[in-house]
Amino acid sequence: MTGATWLPERPPFAIRARLLTPLDAGGTRFEQDATMKVDERGRIAEISSATDGARDDAVVDLRPMLLLPGMVDLHAHLPQIPNAGLGAGLDLLTWLERDIFPLERGFDAEAAARVAPAAYRAFAAAGTTTVVLYGAVFEPSIDVAFQVAEEHGIRAVIGKVMMDRLRYGEAMPDHAVLEMSLRQTSDLIGRWHCRDDGRLRYAVTPRFAVSCSADMLRESAALARQHGTYWQTHLAEDRREIDEVRRLFPDAVDYTDVYDRAGGLGPHAILAHAIHLSDREVARLAESGAKIAHCPASNLFLSAGAMPLSRYLDAGLTVGLGSDVAAGPELSIFGAMRGGAYTQNGRRSMLGDPQRALEPLDWLRLGTLEGARALGQQAEIGSVEPGKEADFILVDPALTEPLPGAGTEDADGLMSRLIFRSHPDMVRGAWVRGRLLPAT
Repeated sequence: MTGATWLPERPPFAIRARLLTPLDAGGTRFEQDATMKVDERGRIAEISSATDGARDDAVVDLRPMLLLPGMVDLHAHLPQIPNAGLGAGLDLLTWLERDIFPLERGFDAEAAARVAPAAYRAFAAAGTTTVVLYGAVFEPSIDVAFQVAEEHGIRAVIGKVMMDRLRYGEAMPDHAVLEMSLRQTSDLIGRWHCRDDGRLRYAVTPRFAVSCSADMLRESAALARQHGTYWQTHLAEDRREIDEVRRLFPDAVDYTDVYDRAGGLGPHAILAHAIHLSDREVARLAESGAKIAHCPASNLFLSAGAMPLSRYLDAGLTVGLGSDVAAGPELSIFGAMRGGAYTQNGRRSMLGDPQRALEPLDWLRLGTLEGARALGQQAEIGSVEPGKEADFILVDPALTEPLPGAGTEDADGLMSRLIFRSHPDMVRGAWVRGRLLPAT
């Protein structure tokens, strides 16, 4: 690295590096030599193409490093992170019963205080600056998760899992579980939603239709509407899961209709997976404005299925990416991009899927700006553009070279290497609102 060997920790500052970002208006901006100025509020004040003008000693020179928008992870499970990489080959429901429910049963405040600091540092180290998280069912552990996120600086959306079926073996009557879960969720919303000018937000979180009664789904959706929070759940991840939903909700047209009848669909709904959808379901989701968190690495890990991604995009659905740790084996959204690309290649080669392939820069957009759009925060984050908050990462593309000096200078090639030759140390820094996040 030329120039400075240290990274600015808080605004204001100006840095010089290569730049690659999707743009709100469409397309991509790629600069081999750019200067980005971040003002005292932590917003991007200016981005200019560097010239051979006079040297500015106030600019931190980080060339030949590359600036990218911070990654947006639309779906992960905080209590499950210690189990990442375990349980491959199991189907979803078996994996939940064997590996996940026992783990989440122990996710109390003490466990959250132990896991959350390391988790947020690991997300930052992987280049994730915004993360949408499921917790466990226990209210105190969610308070701790928010407290740690507030201190760490990451942008986070978190929710207490709500479920009145498959309740970790508790002996409470269903109505008592529902009333308690609604009360605790309402209290958490009051304490944490839109904390720190919106950096921390709440997502009402019914786990999925298999673990929730119709009353739980309906009341949780009403609570989210009342408070203006997100509403997150899982949809059509696994065929055995879909069969179980059909048994539990025989009057529903399909899985999507279960959530539609509950009033859950809408622009603030974030639905994870959504692999096995009919044309009717795709059209209804697009009409409602619901968003999809695509978790391809997780889908491959649990043999759940292969999303027909380009079909969804062509239908007008907003799709971002999620790691889905621990079903996803790693925290990195670059890894999710790689898994997604392999999945789409497999659909075309093995299934004869005629739909279009996504290019590396398309995957960058899904992992950043489309994730921000799914959260309704595209005016603030998701790309490195003047006026937005300075959520960005610094990566070292040299670590992705197959041989020393075998670099590439074009945007598509750089992004392709970051996806398909990701290196665990390639993210050198991650910032939210111009503040450097602690990382592992």
